Amino acid sequence: QVQLVESGGGLVQAGGSLRLSCAVSGIIFRITRMGWYRQAPGKQRELVASISSGGSTNYVDSVKGRFTISGDNAKNTMYLQMNSLKFEDTAVYYCNAVSFGQSYWGQGTQVTVSS
Repeated sequence: QVQLVESGGGLVQAGGSLRLSCAVSGIIFRITRMGWYRQAPGKQRELVASISSGGSTNYVDSVKGRFTISGDNAKNTMYLQMNSLKFEDTAVYYCNAVSFGQSYWGQGTQVTVSS
């Protein structure tokens, strides 16, 4: 079992920055990949960024150059640094972890960007 708890969401003006955190607990040594997803009202959940256990990262085109995914193994925490935020980044952001083919989710954190 893996437990995920997100934090760091909030209201920010366009052009501003936020850093999301995802605290990980449980059987973490079996996690092979983690990621951040988001879901805006009326839209499907989409993968924003992911990071493998080896450290390789991937980003959706719309956030490349603005968002950075990283992890701190000592703190069992994953981060998403979001810079130059746009109105269209407004969504609920979810932390995800994959362990032995099973997917785990956090409860989500709201990010609202005012234009």
